[in-house]
Amino acid sequence: MNILDIICKKRDKKELNKEEIDFFVKGYTKGEITDYQASALIMAIYLNGMSNKEITNLTLAMAYSGEVLDLSKLGENVVDKHSTGGIGDKITLILMPIISALGVPVAKMSGRGLGFTGGTVDKLESIPGYNTQLSIDEFIENVKKIGISLMGQTLNLAPADKKLYSLRDSISCVENIPLIASSIMSKKIAAGANKIVLEVTVGNGAFMKNINDARKLSETMISIGKLAGKETVCILTNMDEPLGYSIGNTLEVIEAIEALQGDMEDDVKEVVMELGSYMIKLAGCGDNIEDNKQRMLECIDSGNAYMKFLELIQNQGGDITYINDISKFENAKYVVPVHTENSGFVKNIDAEKLGKISCYLGAGRVKKEDDIDYQVGLIINKKIGDKVENNDVLGIIHANDEEKLKKAIDEFKECFQLTEDYVEKPKVILGIIF
Repeated sequence: MNILDIICKKRDKKELNKEEIDFFVKGYTKGEITDYQASALIMAIYLNGMSNKEITNLTLAMAYSGEVLDLSKLGENVVDKHSTGGIGDKITLILMPIISALGVPVAKMSGRGLGFTGGTVDKLESIPGYNTQLSIDEFIENVKKIGISLMGQTLNLAPADKKLYSLRDSISCVENIPLIASSIMSKKIAAGANKIVLEVTVGNGAFMKNINDARKLSETMISIGKLAGKETVCILTNMDEPLGYSIGNTLEVIEAIEALQGDMEDDVKEVVMELGSYMIKLAGCGDNIEDNKQRMLECIDSGNAYMKFLELIQNQGGDITYINDISKFENAKYVVPVHTENSGFVKNIDAEKLGKISCYLGAGRVKKEDDIDYQVGLIINKKIGDKVENNDVLGIIHANDEEKLKKAIDEFKECFQLTEDYVEKPKVILGIIF
């Protein structure tokens, strides 16, 4: 067996068997197969697709290319949550303390941001002292001790996926259902949970631009989950506008803190409640979705969710004085409001472009080795359906570079399309797939 035959087979639109996929994944992970050979195969997959059997075999090969965590000591059911990414997505920071405070163990590994979508690890590291780089033993011990741990992915977790993801990004092969599904599910399988709730974002600020592709991706991941013995639920959410009001690391941490204190944006609340209610259900802690949502709201109102967040931050070395007093977070050098020049209703928002503006300011990465500027980002004051008067504040730009600020102001205005006609608020939850 050799890689050239495997490339030819997929080039010619034939189905790869398990042994061929295993050969490729093992060889590429060990460095025995070159980047240019792997690129050829990935491009062939991108162009010609994969059967469900191929996707499942690729997923399992990547999942078992490194360490697979055993979280059984944390309980009979361990539920993981994952999002396909979007603009202003701070859901993990808000949702996980609520779930933990309700008695469901939370052992979550998250990634860094790359491109216009932010990463949870970058947000956590904007909190002074917070340690995202734990050993597996420390990670599990934290969950046993306080019921929650949020950390970065270890080097040994699905290493094949890490290599292939970087390669896909460099050859414009990211937005592909078989490759996205296998990437997500390989990490979830390797991370050790036996139940998975997936948020599949849909819209111009997401990888899946339309509802049909989002459904196909969801059905593919659920199929993989069944074959791997992992009960999986997919919740489709709207990403045609940023989630909440903040884009950027410190800014999103501040919004998460306010949300846990009871001041939560409506769209954020809908996503948090929907994902959380299904996490509780899959954990075996409540079959009634509406009752589960009510318990989550009571957990926030009582202050228990906020106290769990404080406990999480302190347990992993973070300075909780910043959590208790958000004014301690250092502001960017320039904090500049952007005013409207017309009146009307917000008809459309270019969420992806807003994400790219934030990334350009330094809140995200163009290349994996880029440094993050935690202070910079955007505040969104107007959302789709909002009434806008002339000279209203559309949003606020936080920047540390004057030249970048000037460019960001002009581009920020272009992200909002107004109309004289009344515009209804968009739906947030677009569907649930089992």
